Amino acid sequence: MGSGKPEDEDFNKWPPWLKPLLREKFFIQCKNHPNSHKNECNMYCLDCMNGPICPLCLPHHINHRAIQIRRSSYNDVVRASDIQKMIDISGIQTYIINSARVVFLNERPQSRPGKGVTNTCLVCERSLLDIFRFCSLGCKIVGTSKNFQKKKKIQAPVESDSENSCSTSSTTTREEMMNNYYNNNNNNNSVIQSFAQMPPQTSLNFRKRRRKGIPHRAPLF
Repeated sequence: MGSGKPEDEDFNKWPPWLKPLLREKFFIQCKNHPNSHKNECNMYCLDCMNGPICPLCLPHHINHRAIQIRRSSYNDVVRASDIQKMIDISGIQTYIINSARVVFLNERPQSRPGKGVTNTCLVCERSLLDIFRFCSLGCKIVGTSKNFQKKKKIQAPVESDSENSCSTSSTTTREEMMNNYYNNNNNNNSVIQSFAQMPPQTSLNFRKRRRKGIPHRAPLF
């Protein structure tokens, strides 16, 4: 399907800071503050776009748009309330983590959807609620690109042809089963008719045994 990472084509409809944001690695040690105990890079400046920064770097980004990146199961997320002010996140499934609604930055593919799943991400096929189309911000960028839409249109006729071939084969199988069924029934009918045409067998004569006489009591002495 897709890699979940944004491609160069059609990226002009997204803000210029989005592509670098999705490619950055967060929660690393800040190079500018190596000796501080709060030097974890969990911030990103949308105006500078010069890599992840730590909270101690924020004074150098006064009046800049900076967002905080959070972690969930070793995946980067951002609060929906922060990111939806700048881009459209409709169609992306949100999650509640630590009482905050968040959006995943990049895909988290599954080996196979769970049982009973009726809706999956259009890009990475991760299980989703029925009202959503993408599992992350990166998947939405890929899934709404022109290249991806073209691939989906090309794959659709191929899938329909395969489905038709499967339906044809299944129809043939059903016809064969019905023919076998009728053939077996015809054979059974011939067997029944052959039995019906056989002369009735004479009833067996059981040997009659002579009934014993009336028992008499032995005389008393």
